[in-house]
Amino acid sequence: MIPKLPGSENQRMRTVSWRARLALLGLVVLAVVTVFVTNRLLTDRFTQNTRNRAELRLVLYSGNLLSELRQNAIVPQLLARDPALIVALDSNDFTQSSQRLISFKEEIGAASLTLLDKDGRTVASTDRSSLGESHKQAPYFVDALRSKDNIFKILQEETGNFRFFYSRRVESQSSLAGVILVEVDLQKHERAWAGISDAVMVTDSQGQIILATEPRWRGRSEEDALAREPPTSAIQRAIQATADWSVLPADAYLQGRAVMRVGGRVAFRGWRIASFTSYDSIREKVNGFIALEIMCFAILLALAFYFLNRRATVRIALVQRESAELRALNARLQREIAERRRVQENLAVAEQTLAQSSKLAALGEMSAAVSHELNQPLAAMKTYLAGARLLLNRNRPEEALSSFQRIDDLIERMGTITKQLKSYARRGGSELSPVNMGDALNSALTMMEPQLRQRRVRITRIVPDQPVQIMGDRVRLEQVMINLLRNALDATQAVPEAAIEVLLAAGETAVLTVRDNGYGIEDIDNLFEPFYTTKQPGDGVGLGLAISSGIVNDLGGRLTARNVAAGGAVFELQLPILPEETRAAE
Repeated sequence: MIPKLPGSENQRMRTVSWRARLALLGLVVLAVVTVFVTNRLLTDRFTQNTRNRAELRLVLYSGNLLSELRQNAIVPQLLARDPALIVALDSNDFTQSSQRLISFKEEIGAASLTLLDKDGRTVASTDRSSLGESHKQAPYFVDALRSKDNIFKILQEETGNFRFFYSRRVESQSSLAGVILVEVDLQKHERAWAGISDAVMVTDSQGQIILATEPRWRGRSEEDALAREPPTSAIQRAIQATADWSVLPADAYLQGRAVMRVGGRVAFRGWRIASFTSYDSIREKVNGFIALEIMCFAILLALAFYFLNRRATVRIALVQRESAELRALNARLQREIAERRRVQENLAVAEQTLAQSSKLAALGEMSAAVSHELNQPLAAMKTYLAGARLLLNRNRPEEALSSFQRIDDLIERMGTITKQLKSYARRGGSELSPVNMGDALNSALTMMEPQLRQRRVRITRIVPDQPVQIMGDRVRLEQVMINLLRNALDATQAVPEAAIEVLLAAGETAVLTVRDNGYGIEDIDNLFEPFYTTKQPGDGVGLGLAISSGIVNDLGGRLTARNVAAGGAVFELQLPILPEETRAAE
């Protein structure tokens, strides 16, 4: 028990405690109010600065566009009066015209210069690959024929990009000689805008976006672009969601996120320009100041708690030291006792559950494996019986006896498989002996011969001339081979020209490779897990590869699988090869 302090001491401690709580509460309220006011003031200030910079940037952009358009507007008037081009149109001699236009392009900075004859055919151009093209139906050609002034046209390509053209008719002795076409290079400004964090777009007098840092915006209205074509490149950086310190004023919304929109006009045919600026830089600056304030208040609170705790600790340390140690020791002992009891109870329950689960797992695995592994001999027996019946009906008893002999061999093999599966279920090892893998492979292919013939699968078998011997159990090894062949047969079920390649090689280890041209393996990680299968219910239970992997591991080998880039899957069986000394002793 903790001894009680005198009444006056208790009263004084309660008074100090209430005063301390009120002081801490006041400090917290002050911190919240300060952070809120600072956030609001700094946000408004930095937002206005960002808006001012965006407006200045738009003024610069619109001035660049207007300068580019006005500079190129003079070019058609000058080229329409060029004597060399007029003489070339009159004489139909354009050998030097393209080179002359190229020299003009380098001085002017236009995207392209094109000279059309009065039929709309390209006779000279800075792009020599366009010579001979017809522009008879193009609006810039048709309108230029009807007017003696400059014609400005905007054309949208199939890719979505817009091209801008000035055109003007060329006259010779007051009659039409051709049309000069000047393409304005505004894409260079668009590419320059893409290098900044803001998203910029230019709309024509109809509200259609003709220039934008986001390619998928072109050709749409602003509302449609923001609603249906969310950007994934430059604009995505410009509309990052702001932190939730306060709600910043939004000029526009994109996918529910607020962005600052700044608009302006281009003094050319009713064009307008707009930019979308993120609040990231604003938020970073504001957050820096707020973080500094929070850190200062946190330090003050920590110091207050420290002094209050130290003062209270000094007052009650002498009284509570002994009782605190006793209580701590008692609590520790109680926890250890309770923990030991809980561990003992959990251990007993776990042992009982593990024993029961082991029994059920062994029984389930054995029964499922027997059902799975006997399906193949039963199917082969059914095929041989059908063949024997046909042979007897055709009065060929000797060949029918051969089928009955095979059925007898299969019955013996079924008994052997059952015995091996029981041994596998008990996890007991069997006696090993030298096994010729080539002979085991021949036996497995013989077992699978009816199914392969029925499915018309092309089998390619490559076996070395020298025997490849290992130390193992031939029946269990054949079981693994049959499972691999059946798996390859099932994998090529939907392939028009099914093919299976079996390769046996001997080096430091004996390697058996089974490759099919199916559709590959979907989940390699779970491929060798029991009861994992991609077949339809009733076609398999998913134990073949699991049993095969267990047999190979028992024999000291490894069974792996992988997909092939060209299609299909490869299963590779590796087993320790029998040394020459052991072969000689045997």
